[in-house]
Amino acid sequence: MKCLIVIPARMASTRFPGKPLVDLLGKPMIQWVVEAALASGVGDAVVVATPDAEIMDACRTFGADAVLTRDDHASGTDRIGEVAETIVADVYVNVQGDEPLLPPESIRACATPLLEDSTVAMGSLFAVCEAEDIDNTAVVKVVTDRKGFALYFSRHAIPFARNARPTAVKRHVGVYAYRREAVQAFTGWPVGDLEAAESLEQLRFLENGVRILMSEGRGTEMGVDTPEQAESVRKILGAR
Repeated sequence: MKCLIVIPARMASTRFPGKPLVDLLGKPMIQWVVEAALASGVGDAVVVATPDAEIMDACRTFGADAVLTRDDHASGTDRIGEVAETIVADVYVNVQGDEPLLPPESIRACATPLLEDSTVAMGSLFAVCEAEDIDNTAVVKVVTDRKGFALYFSRHAIPFARNARPTAVKRHVGVYAYRREAVQAFTGWPVGDLEAAESLEQLRFLENGVRILMSEGRGTEMGVDTPEQAESVRKILGAR
């Protein structure tokens, strides 16, 4: 079974233009992500998917594979859907290009269920949500059924604690694995009502009947959306 890790990355960013190439201890951020993906050991290959020549050039410099994609994709999943048109694999793993601290074992935890069970169409990750993030709408939560499949994702704290919560709140970790059929179908579906309301692309899969198996993993210590977060990541990397 062929597994391809795809890292969507683009220079355009409202809060931090050019962030994939920001220097983190002598390496561009995208290189840290590629190295974590390679260290996971699950992919037959790792490829960066980008609409930008600058990122293509940077990837060549440090020896990573990269493919040029359109510049009009609304999400990383749409970009991976384009990759799937020309690079055929059974499973595609979506690792976001602004997560230089993502543990390789989390990438592995996301992909493994699809590599071991051909009936699983899609997978993602959760971790225990820290108390200070339960009401933070920037932190996405997920609730699952008894078999571990996602019932719903929300920016609100779910389940609502009208009574004592029976289990810890689960924080969604934004790593995905999809079968080729699922990610290609995604690109043809219109944005659904739930996806539009929450601004969460994974809800499009649920709205169209694709079950998402949630595995437990470790989230990143910090993603990079601002120059200030990049400086914090430098300090974390420097302390390791």
